[in-house]
Amino acid sequence: MTWQGKRDVRVETVPDPKIQEPTDAIIRITSTGLCGSDLHLYEVLTPFMTPGDILGHEPIGIVEEVGAGVPDLQVGDRVVVPFQIACGNCWMCLTGLPTQCDTTQVHTHGMGAPLFGYTRLYGSVPGAQAEYLRVPQAQYGPIKVPEGPSDDRFVYLSDVLPTAWQAVAYADVPQGGSIAVLGLGPIGDMACRVAQVRGAGRVFGVDLVPERLRRARARGVETFDLRSFDDEKELVAAIRDVTDGRGPDAVIDAVGTEAHGSAAARMVQNAATVLPRKLSGPLAERFSVDRLAALYTAIDLVRRGGTISLSGIYGGTADPLPLLTLFDKQIQLRMGQANVRRWSDDIIPYLTDEDPLGVEDFATHRVPLSQAPHAYEMFQNKQDGAVKVLMQP
Repeated sequence: MTWQGKRDVRVETVPDPKIQEPTDAIIRITSTGLCGSDLHLYEVLTPFMTPGDILGHEPIGIVEEVGAGVPDLQVGDRVVVPFQIACGNCWMCLTGLPTQCDTTQVHTHGMGAPLFGYTRLYGSVPGAQAEYLRVPQAQYGPIKVPEGPSDDRFVYLSDVLPTAWQAVAYADVPQGGSIAVLGLGPIGDMACRVAQVRGAGRVFGVDLVPERLRRARARGVETFDLRSFDDEKELVAAIRDVTDGRGPDAVIDAVGTEAHGSAAARMVQNAATVLPRKLSGPLAERFSVDRLAALYTAIDLVRRGGTISLSGIYGGTADPLPLLTLFDKQIQLRMGQANVRRWSDDIIPYLTDEDPLGVEDFATHRVPLSQAPHAYEMFQNKQDGAVKVLMQP
């Protein structure tokens, strides 16, 4: 699956990847996910893309070849590949921050660890919506999983599960406390489930897509439909009414840069996507802004002394933030790309036959890779109840 331009993705034949370094492995992909952050590339982060970039970062598959520097993998192993590329041995990795890996950081752009299938800011590494994937730093990244259960049991270890798990961990909800999740796409939906199994007393979910609200409600989440309120102030008041007037202990913003609302910011984003590439890239790097409606709502909603956890991707460099309110309410704010290997060992015990997180039926759509362009369009436009799409090469 290759990126060719704004809302223009195509399945093309490209050369098979090959071992380039002793620490590489080649994986034959059996299932691969379509992520909400892929839609950012489809829509607003186009200034940082190059036609022909291979997309995707949520794969499970079988090891086909390993380099001499990969002692713990063998041909035939079944593995999930985390979306970031890290060495596992540097100070950052050993501290539990592989997203900030000292060895692999994209220093040319001042960014953290490279990501599969993402923009040049994160290394333009060929991605996982493909038949085969070259995996750098394979001595650390791939997570071996057992044969037998379906791909659905484990594929979300690549991104969805650790991203949701980190979002809840960063939210620091007290046992029996309350948490609101803004946005019930794949990450928000799974964050609600993780919050429940980690002991939250009340979990509130906010969205405006009927299918997403139904899914969360069916699992015991107290849902709020944005369409039922005239504005965000009414929504905030409604949730405060059921939390003793204070607001929830924590809020997860699982929406990110493409929030509904924020019309002016949307206009700026759209303008950047139609400028010539020589202009749009530098402009976006220095003056980009996000649609901050979800974050502003989170700041208003969380109780005083509470925590906001950002799992939705933000990419703005010139965003206005209400620092007076953040300071006055004594809000704690945590964010960042999920540190997959930091959390994977904590998550695996939940991937049992009992399936407490509901991974086996988490996907709403399964399509062959040849239909990936349609899947992008369907997911972007929230058609046909699409919440999570898996593709099979």
